[in-house]
Amino acid sequence: MNTKIKWWRLSVPVTLVGLVLPVATQGCDKLADSPIGDLAAQCGLVCPADGLLAGKANISGIVSIDSFFGAVVDFGGAAATVNGAIRAQLDGMAASVGLEPGAASADIAAAVKAKLAANVSGGIKIVAQEPKCQASLEVTASAAASCDATVKPGSVEVKCGGSCTIDASVQADCAANGSLTCKGTAPSLKCEGKCSGSCSLDVAAKCEGSCSGVCDGTCSVKDVNGNCKGKCEGNCKGTCELSAGGSCSGKCEGSCEYTPPSGKCEATAEAHCTAKAGASVKCKGGCEGKVEPPQVSAECKATVDAKASASVECTPPSIDIQFQYAAAIEGNVDAKAEFNAWINGFKAQFAGMLAATAKANILLEAGANIVANASGAVKGAAEVAVDGDLKAKIGAGCALAAIGDVGTVVKGSVDGLNGSLTAFADIGGAVK
Repeated sequence: MNTKIKWWRLSVPVTLVGLVLPVATQGCDKLADSPIGDLAAQCGLVCPADGLLAGKANISGIVSIDSFFGAVVDFGGAAATVNGAIRAQLDGMAASVGLEPGAASADIAAAVKAKLAANVSGGIKIVAQEPKCQASLEVTASAAASCDATVKPGSVEVKCGGSCTIDASVQADCAANGSLTCKGTAPSLKCEGKCSGSCSLDVAAKCEGSCSGVCDGTCSVKDVNGNCKGKCEGNCKGTCELSAGGSCSGKCEGSCEYTPPSGKCEATAEAHCTAKAGASVKCKGGCEGKVEPPQVSAECKATVDAKASASVECTPPSIDIQFQYAAAIEGNVDAKAEFNAWINGFKAQFAGMLAATAKANILLEAGANIVANASGAVKGAAEVAVDGDLKAKIGAGCALAAIGDVGTVVKGSVDGLNGSLTAFADIGGAVK
């Protein structure tokens, strides 16, 4: 039986599929029992009711195209997570200054500024490391293998054009293609690099962090016994807390990041490699910098890049907040204790916002690339699908119709990210 059905029932470009459809009885399950009006749906020859705007990526049935749509969905989810993280920190900050959750960032900033003015003389100084952001090599490899049929799963090698943690087996390669650093306990606690954490100073020396002990100079914060508990403008004897990292002329009891003179890290240290310009290294885990996936088709490159960006995780950096108590609370032990507790909470919230905004900036760049490459990623694969079977042609038409939704999803996410960055700028303006 060759029944011809008018194709105006499907919302796809007729140039892709023709005007009529011959259907064989063996072509669809349950065809004999189905009403003729449901024939196209029974055969899977209609576009899905839910698409990108509903968070659905399976639109065309064509792997490379739907992989790209999946990357768009992942991008939207990553942006929503970042916005939620910043809002959570804002709500915590709002509660600490007597405001309700959901308070406007400008109101929170004003309350924070008032809190500081009442307790601090001369403002505060925030010393922070850059947040560390790593893209998942595993996600990148999986995206390449899922999108491009020529890439074999399990044999994909993704390299890093930045810095990353490496295995001991590739430390020699790092020496040729980059610079090797070790992170851990320094040999004999003598750190010939950057110390993070406690630095014990038996002999008075410069402290780049917070001094706990005797300050031979001016100390920003003192405890009830007159010992220094803040920034020492002079030499410190005791313990120097290097929250943001720095040099330690004494014993580094925290973590030391140093270049091994032997060209190899000790077994207890974490080996870290930074690739030279134009070079790449084989990593384990994540990559801080440009992820270099294997060669994939042009249609899949945008997908892999977008998936890599969405996989980025940024960790809150260590920060140190330096200040001088206001005269109004200098002799009030309880007031100073209350403010110290508040400043510690603020420190954690600010660090969390630094990490979230670092990822927000990465996603903003990724969003621009997604929109710029959407047409090529979808149309390139759709042109190939036109030469395939009828179902692929229909799927290609569904994909082409969904291209406009890519811009809508990305724009909504970008608007949210920009709003979060503005909120963080308000808080930053309050603390200068």
